[in-house]
Amino acid sequence: IVVGLGNPGRRYQRSRHNLGFMVVDRFASQRRITMERKKYQSLIGYWQMDSEKILLVKPQTYMNRSGEAIRAIFRYLPAAPQDLVVIHDDLDLPLGRIRLRPSGGAGGHRGVRSILEALKEEDYFRVRLGIGHPPPGVDPSDYVLRPFPPEETDLADEVVSRAAEALESLLAEGSHRAMEKFNRVN
Repeated sequence: IVVGLGNPGRRYQRSRHNLGFMVVDRFASQRRITMERKKYQSLIGYWQMDSEKILLVKPQTYMNRSGEAIRAIFRYLPAAPQDLVVIHDDLDLPLGRIRLRPSGGAGGHRGVRSILEALKEEDYFRVRLGIGHPPPGVDPSDYVLRPFPPEETDLADEVVSRAAEALESLLAEGSHRAMEKFNRVN
């Protein structure tokens, strides 16, 4: 189960907080997967990799309530938290940096905290995408909801592409190899 975090609606489409959505969309587009089916309070798509069925998910509950969508999925599917990959933005990483982690806390991210509360455990994989800290005087809540300015658009697009590659590596080669390849500072 691959979940990209974000907020639904055109208003947030290119915001920093929607990097998770952007990665899932890029990954789906590269494989001609349709992300229009509404189920589990989410937009979902399916991808078959060898004998394994991969569920791609974009929760439509808004970021702070992402756990509600995840809870709905786990209520109906025979899956464990270890089957989950969550892709999200991260203020503590510089813009353009990708960090893959097998578990961990919320680190102040409300969407991740909502998932932790829903699952009651931290043992799921994360793909953290750096968005950097807000400039002085800018509230972090406002900063994450703003679209990328023109001077950051190319770097944001590059990180979305690299994160889609990291997801492919994670699914095809396993977590150890994916972390070796993508946790390096470029």
